[in-house]
Amino acid sequence: MHTLKIENLTVKIDKKIILNKFNLVINSGEIHTILGPNGVGKSTLLKVIMGDKNYKIKSGKIIYDNQDITLLETDERAKLGLFLAFQMPISIEGVTNAELLRTAMHNKEDKNFKLLEFIRNVNRECDKLKMDKEMIHRSINVGFSGGERKKNEILQMNILKPSMIFLDEIDSGLDIDSLKIVGEAINNYIKSENPGVLLITHYERLLDTVEPTHVHIMGYGHIIKSGDRNLINEIEEKGYEQITMNSNE
Repeated sequence: MHTLKIENLTVKIDKKIILNKFNLVINSGEIHTILGPNGVGKSTLLKVIMGDKNYKIKSGKIIYDNQDITLLETDERAKLGLFLAFQMPISIEGVTNAELLRTAMHNKEDKNFKLLEFIRNVNRECDKLKMDKEMIHRSINVGFSGGERKKNEILQMNILKPSMIFLDEIDSGLDIDSLKIVGEAINNYIKSENPGVLLITHYERLLDTVEPTHVHIMGYGHIIKSGDRNLINEIEEKGYEQITMNSNE
């Protein structure tokens, strides 16, 4: 069992408070989704959890499995099992997908790393995601479509096998077929690896495939209301504005 605890986290960028006394606990096997209008700090939260230096933590802690990771470097957090699939994955010229994954797995497994097993795993996961295997030998995301970039994020997740995954609008830019493939891949990973999941999305269609156990509405830099899937229906009926007005402190 793995547990991520975010305790009274207050974060600013350029003197502006983005997260304000934010609290959340995620355990293995739980699927949390955070909903809310643009600009309330959802993507910021994921970047801060992974150690993005552009954001300054004024107060609060991030604790993973009873270890305070608030000041850890991003690679140290990744080695502990944290993984972020980006909303807009960047391109990296000159570094292939194979090189990235091989280096990451070698660092993770050290002397237990087996190259042939790694190659078989990559080929198998590419087949599941209906990815052209030639993409593995191309520079990271260079010339990739939006959907291919998102599948590439899921490929990395499936190979690295993190214990806590953060998905930042993984469904944006996907057509119906790709959304089904990505949604099924996430579900299969959850069933096999039992990670904790924090999912940010604006579209209910992904939540029809990857069903959340916990639903949160975010506003004013923190969670203003939590519930189960029924909370999504309340959002559809009332909209964010009415809910946030009633919860404004």
